[in-house]
Parts: sequence; C-alpha cells; structure tokens
Amino acid sequence: MRRLSLAVAKADAGERLDRFIASRGGVSRGLARRALDAGGVFLDGRRCKVAGRLVRPGQEVVVNLEEGGRAAAPPSPLDRSRIVYADEHLVAVDKPAGVAAQATLTSDRGALPDLVGALLGAEAMLVHRLDRETSGVTVLARTRQAAAALAEAFRTGAPEKTYLALCARAPEPGEGRIDAPLARDPRHPGRRCIAPSGEAAATRYRTLARGPSGAALVEARPETGRTHQIRAHLAHLGAPLAGDPRYGGPRRVGEVAIPRVMLHALRLEIAHPATGVRMAFEAPLPEDFRAAAAALVGSGWPSP
Repeated sequence: MRRLSLAVAKADAGERLDRFIASRGGVSRGLARRALDAGGVFLDGRRCKVAGRLVRPGQEVVVNLEEGGRAAAPPSPLDRSRIVYADEHLVAVDKPAGVAAQATLTSDRGALPDLVGALLGAEAMLVHRLDRETSGVTVLARTRQAAAALAEAFRTGAPEKTYLALCARAPEPGEGRIDAPLARDPRHPGRRCIAPSGEAAATRYRTLARGPSGAALVEARPETGRTHQIRAHLAHLGAPLAGDPRYGGPRRVGEVAIPRVMLHALRLEIAHPATGVRMAFEAPLPEDFRAAAAALVGSGWPSP
C-alpha cells in the first residue's frame, strides 16, 4: 500500500478532487477514483468519497493507493464460520472485535470488506459500520444495486438492530427510551456528546441483569445510526460501557479485567435489497464478552 500526502496550493483552487489527486499525485484518474470509491481518501483528516469535491488552498489530501494492484501484505484471513448468510446480493458477517469496518487514516489494511472479499473471492461493499472494538452481526453488499438499497435503508433507519452492552453501572431508570441529539465533542476529538444542535438520536434500552458490583447487562435498540450512539447515550444515563474509557467506562471492574469495549451487535433485521423479504441475522456472544458478563452479572439473564 502506498500513501500520498498532497497539499493544496493556490494554483489548485477549485480543482475537482479526483483530478487534483491524479495531477498532483502522478497517478491515473481511474486509480484516483478507485481510491475514492474504496474510502482511501482523506481531506483534512476526514474521509471523502466525492470525486467532484472542489479543493481549497491549504487543505491536505491523504490518499491510500494499492501498489501494482496489490496490497502491501495480505490481511489476516477471516474464518469461514464468520459468514452468517450469503447470496448473490449481500453477505451477513459476524465481525470479530478488533477488525475495522473500513480503512482509516492510520490503518489501510485488513478492514472488514477486504477480509470478507478475500473469503468470498469477490468484492464486498460496506453499507454501515460497527466500531472497531464492537463485535457482532453486520451486512455488506455484493452488487452496486444492493449497496445503494442497503445504504438507503440504513440512512432512513429501516433496519431493526439489537445490541448487548455490559455497563459498569446500571442505567437509571433501568428501562426506557433516550432521545438526545449527538454532536462531535469539541473538547474531546473522536468522541460524541449530547448537544441540542446535534443530529437526532434515539435509543430504546432495558436492563437484563445486575451484578453485585453494580455492573449491568443492557439490551439496546438504536432507532437511529449515529456514531458511538449507544456508548454516548448509556454514558449519559450514568452507565458507561465496561472497557470504554473514552466515555468513562473502566478497564477493570473489581477483580475483572475488561479486554475491550463491551458492546456486541446481537441481531440485525432488514429487508432484502432485491426481494424486499424481511430477514433476520444473529451473531452469538463471543467468548470474551460472555466471560466478562458471567463474572460481573452471572449467566442467568433473560434472552433479549
């Protein structure tokens, strides 16, 4: 993988992003467009996939390019057991914790679409995202038409999503709906905060079990799909996720070490992009989540 860092000069003002990358990076326009489509272009540190975006003097463009049509090193393979369902239109995957949904500014290899594509021997396209440390079920598209339909479904909030969260403390009240808009936190980069001017965000939740330390297993059903929505909403209720220091969650609860952010995408229900038939996909709890939950709240919680 080759990375280009390009500064926009005065002479480049008003140039289309794809043309700017091609001319200043010394690559073909087709390669520049492929990098844009793959999510490998960052404009002032933020991902940009719009080829026609006009650049301004002073901006910085970072581009991740495949050298010679090959990645610098093959990503670690995804076990075939991670495929929950696949047909010619979509694939549902049980994403392991620690795998990025897409390439980032600092990591451009081993993202979920690459791993799934390598397993299937065909392209898999991202239509929604789980955080790197979140495990569980996610879907990818296998055709451009399916990608457009699925992306629109997620944009409008049509899918029904069920998560399990292991919280350091139980939310108060123990069950309800939090309707609180989210925005970027100006004091903490990479974090979201409750803000009246933010994007609308709503999450239904209920406490399934509580442990003697005060920790709780919580079912969360987000009605919208904002970045870090469940993490920010539960933290706002005084129930930060275990293993989530960004939102006030501890890496250790009593004698129990927490290996990661304890959030798992348990179930996803969505209309098939080609047939419209409603489909439901589930991902079992991974061992690290199950072990932490058993230690903190026991194992006899009710099924979501």
